[in-house]
Amino acid sequence: MTIHTEHPFLDPSDAVRRLRGRLGGAVSLWTSGSEGARAGLTVSSLMVAGGEPGRVLALVDPDSDLCDALEATGRAVVHLLGWEHRDLAEVFAGQLPSPGGRFTTAEWDQTAHGPRLASARTWATVEVQSLDAVGWSTLVTAQLTEVVLGEDDALEHRRGHYLRRGPEAPAGRS
Repeated sequence: MTIHTEHPFLDPSDAVRRLRGRLGGAVSLWTSGSEGARAGLTVSSLMVAGGEPGRVLALVDPDSDLCDALEATGRAVVHLLGWEHRDLAEVFAGQLPSPGGRFTTAEWDQTAHGPRLASARTWATVEVQSLDAVGWSTLVTAQLTEVVLGEDDALEHRRGHYLRRGPEAPAGRS
């Protein structure tokens, strides 16, 4: 095995991916389904649109189990993750193993919209309005049906690293 100083996945010709990595954003976890048919995915490409009712727009992998579940159920729970959830974010992104399945890594409360992470302080339930192909992703447009806001030590992701933001967070990367 050879150790290289270059980034092993950096593709200098993929300017779109590099731009998206520089934008960064809050890390959310989307879950849908019920016992035996649960799906979830870490999503950081999302935004909230104000209005009556408010909406959430997100880009998800069209080949993901979550995309299939959203199409089947039309509902989901969107969690904003905190610093303590960074390993969970990696599990649902497919970057860390989870013997027994992804949903064995934390405690969940089953809701009509899908599994809700018991330790999440900020979360919302949504109802899917549309799923549209956009580039290599699926654009999910969902109506907010319930929003619970808590004190968060927000988990952010930028250029392949997690950042900790909040009242007690140190400046810079953690």
